[in-house]
Amino acid sequence: MSIRPLRFVLAVQAAQLLALTPLLAQQKVVTSADYDRAAHTLAPYTSQLVTGMGLRPTWLPDDRLWYRTTTAGGNELILVDPAKGSRVSCTREAGKCGGAPIDTSNAAAAPAGRRGARTPESRSPDGKRAVFIRDNNLWSRDIATNQEKQLTTDGAKSFGYATDNAGWTHSDRPIVAWSPDSKKVATFQQDERNVGMWYLTSTVAGHPALKAWAYPLPGDSVITTIQRVIIDVDNGNVTRFQMPADQHRSTLCDDISCDGGFTDVQWYADGSHIAFVSNSRDHKIATLRIADANTGAIRDVYTETVPTQYESGIEAANWKVLPASNEFIWFSERDDWSQLYLYDLTTGKLKNQITTGAGNVVSMDRLDEKSRTLWFRCVGKTAGMDPYFHQLCKVKLDGKGFAVLTPEVGDHSIQLSPSGKYFVDTYSQMNVPPVTVLRDENGKLLATLEKADISRLVASGWRAPMPITVKARDGKTDLYGVMFLPKNFDSTKKYPIINYIYPGPQGGSVGSRSFSPSRGDNQALAELGFIVVSIDGQGNPYRSKS
Repeated sequence: MSIRPLRFVLAVQAAQLLALTPLLAQQKVVTSADYDRAAHTLAPYTSQLVTGMGLRPTWLPDDRLWYRTTTAGGNELILVDPAKGSRVSCTREAGKCGGAPIDTSNAAAAPAGRRGARTPESRSPDGKRAVFIRDNNLWSRDIATNQEKQLTTDGAKSFGYATDNAGWTHSDRPIVAWSPDSKKVATFQQDERNVGMWYLTSTVAGHPALKAWAYPLPGDSVITTIQRVIIDVDNGNVTRFQMPADQHRSTLCDDISCDGGFTDVQWYADGSHIAFVSNSRDHKIATLRIADANTGAIRDVYTETVPTQYESGIEAANWKVLPASNEFIWFSERDDWSQLYLYDLTTGKLKNQITTGAGNVVSMDRLDEKSRTLWFRCVGKTAGMDPYFHQLCKVKLDGKGFAVLTPEVGDHSIQLSPSGKYFVDTYSQMNVPPVTVLRDENGKLLATLEKADISRLVASGWRAPMPITVKARDGKTDLYGVMFLPKNFDSTKKYPIINYIYPGPQGGSVGSRSFSPSRGDNQALAELGFIVVSIDGQGNPYRSKS
């Protein structure tokens, strides 16, 4: 994008803000040079001045990995072999790396489960079949022959199968969970019949377009529900769960699909049963249930009831059944922090607490049932560090052997290898550029892969955002945020303050604590004569329950 349209956008924003800030209007005249300087702090400009960041590794089945990185001379393809500790620069044109052929074609492939411009679909684990929605019913498609088969026949408007319609978000993609043997899917028939409608009109010039969809409001007696089913993809048999219609909710968000799939659903490895969680509309009651995949019979295992709101995680649903050992892992904030607990799958009785102490479990990343070791991402587990910094930790299921595997100060982004024996760790801070390293499953440093070079960014006059800590209204709680000052900041002058805030009882104001050459338009607005601050307040899920 050119500087001119960016400058126009900033001019509009500044004009709106100036109307609310008489102090600035009286003291400062914003010039064309100010707009140019501000526009040069936006991402289309600054992102070109940094190399060696934004690494997205592609793991190969044998635990090798390749990635593209930017250099001063352009792009470079790198192949890494953790077992050998080697890092080789590749010749892309030859399709080889280190003397071995590698396939980089999947880098530009369509997301898994999609058919390009055709109807969205979900592919089976073996890649041989897919299911999709047509006329409110679920259909299957043979990948090799492209032959289609209708699986359900009683789907109807407002009572369709596998629909991805939560009101505020909707698409044509099917929400299903495939069985490990690729023979069945767990899904639902969503009942929106007689649910009140929500209407929106566009604001473009000319006649507005009307959009409408079912959307229950607080206090409505008729709300969206789902009737859970299992569908045999071979013969189309539908097995309905022997239970009342469930709420259109999950333990992670106000939808039944929060992570791209059918949230809160787990098949047993042998395909005999399905574990799932029913969540009440007000998110105060969550019940773990087991369904017989052949009969639809239901067994309630465990129920958690909280006076405020229950969620099973911050970035992922953090519960898991372990049929082989007859156990399940459960997530709870009962001790004021997001912790994991181990339960008996038959009795629903607590066996032991897995994680303890201050700091939250963010997501479970890997479980080795043989060694009974769990790898998980956490925040706030290292004293003195920004409590929003992510780290990777591990612990035994009996609660012993806890260790932080990424000790460096910073926000850590983790990508595990297929076997889980290795992981790529990129760590940085809002004002410190990223370093990307390779570690083994115990956190041992194997190799440094990339160090971002921001020398050209700094030479351009870039001003780093300033992490700040302030006290909350209670005078005791530390709140964490970031402040942006204009490059020509004068400490003897007064500046109007823009508080960039994402309102609500959740995170979002500051966003990621990782390095970025531009964080939205915050620095650009600062260059027009403001001090811009963004602070994550109380009620943030990354902090304690209290």
